[in-house]
Amino acid sequence: MLKASGMSKSAPTVIAIVSQKGGSGKTTLAVHLATRAAQAKHESCVIDTDPQATAAAWSDWRGDFLPVVVTAPPARLERTIASAAKQGVDFIVIDTPPHADAAAREAIKAADLVLIPTKPRAFDLAALEPIADLVSFAKKPAFVVLNSVPAGATVLAEEARQTASDMGLEICPIDLGDRAAFHRSSAKGETAAEIDPTGKAAAEIDAIWKWVSKTLKTAKKGK
Repeated sequence: MLKASGMSKSAPTVIAIVSQKGGSGKTTLAVHLATRAAQAKHESCVIDTDPQATAAAWSDWRGDFLPVVVTAPPARLERTIASAAKQGVDFIVIDTPPHADAAAREAIKAADLVLIPTKPRAFDLAALEPIADLVSFAKKPAFVVLNSVPAGATVLAEEARQTASDMGLEICPIDLGDRAAFHRSSAKGETAAEIDPTGKAAAEIDAIWKWVSKTLKTAKKGK
């Protein structure tokens, strides 16, 4: 694990994790990305806007290690980001609640990049439609991340990609499998890479981190 350290001089990068479906894997993706950012020497932070405060509970189990997790209602999101920036945070991941258009809208508005985790199932994919409308209106770079993909479910994953694409959404090229390491690590306030550095879950998060880093550079060049 990584201890919180000194101040950073970089302007904050903000990623919003949004989905209207509960159980889509928002918090798992948020804490894993923020932890991977810390491993890359960023001062990282998760802003938990979900009233259930799952990311905050994970942080309590984790203790005094990066990423920092703070809770904030959607109405105070902008101020919370500004406060984190003043404290030297340069990489922020926003974890949002399900079934909350207002929270998703505020997170998308603040974000440099939007990630939309979903399981490759019909009910989960149907919940992409309102998010597709929000990101289209906001004109922010946004990508669907397939999560909890069963081993060998190539056809299922491809059909899910096509469904999301038909809604006008772009797709992250890296899927997250249905890995026990994600569940085991979360219960300990850790990440998959911290309990099994050479496992498949750790490799998937590393691949998504590298893709996110590259995508952010492209997005910022386009501004």
